[in-house]
Amino acid sequence: MFYHGDSLIVKITVIGHACMRKIRASDIGSYLFCQRAWWYHQQGIESENFTELAGGRELHQQHGRMVFTSSMLRIAAYTLLLAAILATAVSITMEIL
Repeated sequence: MFYHGDSLIVKITVIGHACMRKIRASDIGSYLFCQRAWWYHQQGIESENFTELAGGRELHQQHGRMVFTSSMLRIAAYTLLLAAILATAVSITMEIL
């Protein structure tokens, strides 16, 4: 096992046949999630549950949109808080002068 650039290179031996190939982060994630599905994918066997995969993909997209929206709302909230603090500081300063 060694690194080449950003990729991890591993030696894989399958029934006496050794080969070298790159292992990417997505490969590791797929393997950790489901070893059998990873193996099927390595053999070129595609999944048959397209409906479930599409549903999961849609859920991930919805979650991503929710995370983005909440991040934007947080930025807006901090901006409004800063504006309120500045307005209060200016108001107090104007009363003192």
